[in-house]
Amino acid sequence: MSSSLPIFRALADPTRLRIVLLVRHIELAVGELAAVLCQSQPRVSRHLKILADAGLLNRAKEGAWVFVRLGDAARVGPALAMLDALGESAAADLARLADVRNERAAAAAAYFAAHAADWDGIRSLHAADCDVEGAIVDLLGDRPVGRLLDIGTGTGRMIELLGPGAASAIGIDRSPEMLRLARGKIEAAGLGHAEVRHADMYALPRADGSADTVVIHQVLHYADTPERVIGEAARVLDDAGRMLVIDFAPHDREELRARHAHARLGFDDAQIGGWLRGAGLAVTRTAHVTTPGFPLTVSLWLGERTPQAERRAA
Repeated sequence: MSSSLPIFRALADPTRLRIVLLVRHIELAVGELAAVLCQSQPRVSRHLKILADAGLLNRAKEGAWVFVRLGDAARVGPALAMLDALGESAAADLARLADVRNERAAAAAAYFAAHAADWDGIRSLHAADCDVEGAIVDLLGDRPVGRLLDIGTGTGRMIELLGPGAASAIGIDRSPEMLRLARGKIEAAGLGHAEVRHADMYALPRADGSADTVVIHQVLHYADTPERVIGEAARVLDDAGRMLVIDFAPHDREELRARHAHARLGFDDAQIGGWLRGAGLAVTRTAHVTTPGFPLTVSLWLGERTPQAERRAA
């Protein structure tokens, strides 16, 4: 009983109850929570400390921002089930939460539209493409690519790189400007079996089990819920499918958030590994690429659907 008292005390306050109901939908920065709740950041921070002390929330500092997510499922799950049984909801807060999502999407869309033409040049500022692409080929080169799905294809570079060895290739992206550039590259490369489509990474227009290889290249740092992207990508993987995630290792380059619409300042092995395992994939290989003169490390995580991984996720 004593271990439950902090949870009940934490949830006894209406604002803290609203926070839990919001964060169950999406990770939020403290400033975003304050905007949704129409309260000051210091006041919200005090509530967050109480919820974190009760094990209901976790806080993670990323540069100048602090993101809030639900705590351990074993501790939070029963509390959420109780709230569901009581019919607790936050309809008005969720409406304002939609504004936060829209603002994030609009910022990213504006950025992509402004920088589509020089996207490859911007990417090259942060990592040596030849080194990263060499690691990609190394991780995927031990078996056929098969049916390739490139999520957040951008200018189509991953299809250029892997498409020649694929049975088919589809790139999806939400930016029409990016897709126009990708189509031009694919046509110039003579990849008649490849195509690109306008689609959302959270709702892939593909059937279950329709891909052998999924690549998520430098996309997750734009996602407000990266684990949802990985979960949706895992849905379309075949029984023996593979998912390769490529993104930055944790860093403190705050200007990437301010100038380039990055929602997250990199990921560590535990974060990506946990999301892959949660989606029923075993992490079979990782690589961390650094290049002299380039400030950021690029990490690669290969997840594979195996019977053992599926049993652990069940």
